[in-house]
Amino acid sequence: MMKRPILGITMGDAAGVGPEIIVKALNNVDIYKIAKPLVFGDAKIINRAIDIIGVDIKCNIIDNPEKGKYQAGIIDIIDLDNLPVDLPFAKVDGRAGKAAYEYIESAVKYTMKNEIHAIVTAPLNKEALNLGGVHYPGHTEILGHLTGQKDFSMMLTSPKLRVIHVSTHIALHDVPKVVKKERISKVIDLAQETLKLMGFDEPRIAVAGLNPHCGEGGLFGDEDEKEIVPAIKEAQAKGYNVTGPVPPDSVFHRAANLDEFDIVVVMYHDQGHIPIKVLGFDSGVNVTVGLPCIRTSVDHGTAFPVAGTGKASENSMLEALKLGAQMAKVKFFYLCNYLL
Repeated sequence: MMKRPILGITMGDAAGVGPEIIVKALNNVDIYKIAKPLVFGDAKIINRAIDIIGVDIKCNIIDNPEKGKYQAGIIDIIDLDNLPVDLPFAKVDGRAGKAAYEYIESAVKYTMKNEIHAIVTAPLNKEALNLGGVHYPGHTEILGHLTGQKDFSMMLTSPKLRVIHVSTHIALHDVPKVVKKERISKVIDLAQETLKLMGFDEPRIAVAGLNPHCGEGGLFGDEDEKEIVPAIKEAQAKGYNVTGPVPPDSVFHRAANLDEFDIVVVMYHDQGHIPIKVLGFDSGVNVTVGLPCIRTSVDHGTAFPVAGTGKASENSMLEALKLGAQMAKVKFFYLCNYLL
């Protein structure tokens, strides 16, 4: 198994807390014991964050991952040099949105060439993205576009709970149009595959219902019986340990507090995000599954109210780095032992 995978860390929206939480996380020497962190960003902005945090770290600007020093006290960075040093904090700015997209684009390029082993992302601002001419709802859709993938999903993890989404950034009234047997089956497959990468030998998967009481025999909607049940039966026929549909008002308690399930397949954005953020707001990690590359991320936004103050917590970034390193190692082990 590889000793230290290279993790490409994208700087996110520079008007937010991304640069600061990256600097804080990379001031933790333990990260360098498990990974080789490489920032894709703007060195001027990272140096500004170093000054704000007040730590003794230097930037090492390189032009390819092979040239990194990957040691504590040094932040290796592929410098796109695409922002002014005086970019305002806490303001929606199209320049920051466009630059954030370019960091992701660069990291994907190196990942697709197997020169880095996972991508770890700092937060974006969706309004800034659009002002910068990048018309995607967020990281998940950008990464799907850049890697040419259509069957992908968002997974959120926290110390007590994991969820994976059938639908994410769509209006609530459109959710039933997406909650179809084929999509649910694909997401169950992605849950199974990703938990294997996370080290689970026999993942225990729960599938949440869409409607109250899973439709109550059709009284509150028929999607549970017509779309969710057939997808579950198909997964069970494959040998997966899948339970459901389980009423949404009890499934998270059973997963987080009773340890009955390793992951919950959820039908829409808030059904999964609310319990994750209640249970672990600053320790959650976002994972995009179904891509040809590993991607983990902080599970919070740009936090404009504290941008530039040095007060933002790096906990979620640390957890994202740790999970990215773990998944990269397991993937490498699998490739070496089963495919090569």
